[in-house]
Amino acid sequence: MDDNSNFETFLLISSNKIKIIVCNDLEQKIYENETEFQDISRNLIIHKLDQFLDENIFKVEKKIKNFIKKISIILDLDIFFSLDISVKKNNFDNSIETINLNHLLYEAKDCCKKTIDEKKIIHMIIENYKIDNKNYSFLPNGINCNNFSIDVKFICVPYEVLKNLEKTLKKYQISLNQLFSASYVCQFSVENENDIVLTAKKLMKGYNSNEVFLIDKTNKNLGFFERFFNLFN
Repeated sequence: MDDNSNFETFLLISSNKIKIIVCNDLEQKIYENETEFQDISRNLIIHKLDQFLDENIFKVEKKIKNFIKKISIILDLDIFFSLDISVKKNNFDNSIETINLNHLLYEAKDCCKKTIDEKKIIHMIIENYKIDNKNYSFLPNGINCNNFSIDVKFICVPYEVLKNLEKTLKKYQISLNQLFSASYVCQFSVENENDIVLTAKKLMKGYNSNEVFLIDKTNKNLGFFERFFNLFN
């Protein structure tokens, strides 16, 4: 068997159900299975997840004739913490360039990290650009201004949850590819469980042009802005 580069695997986890969906490059569903249970605590969900993976991973790998190396998880649990931050640059008197946006994004992220003790940022979304007191839903090109600010929403998850998920996946030699808040994904016209996976896949590819993707800062081959943020605009 080879790696699973031609397939994407998703887990949907809620307080009463765990579901696995595997799709190919054509977004065709290759494998699907689920287990339902009564509403249970967070710790018991991790136990259920371990059982579920034990029952399904080999079946999936046999079906796709590939190893599963990464899984993306969509969590539908009441565990997320949201934080809204506004940051502003005064006396700007210039055009808005990448480095200016970079400074504001880094400042917002730094402020967030000081507030979210024991939590991990999983979504960072620019909700509004304010340029000379005029609001924009997107960043306009080639505009000069005296002052510039952004409103940023952070969606965070407790480190404990993240570590338990990663630890459980690691037992099966699988790493966590990306973690999603189900409520965030569902803002983009999700109608059913198959649709939520397709929507999550689109978000991973930059479907929300105002979502900022956090990049591993250990990559020294990229510039400062690209190391921390990958902004699709």
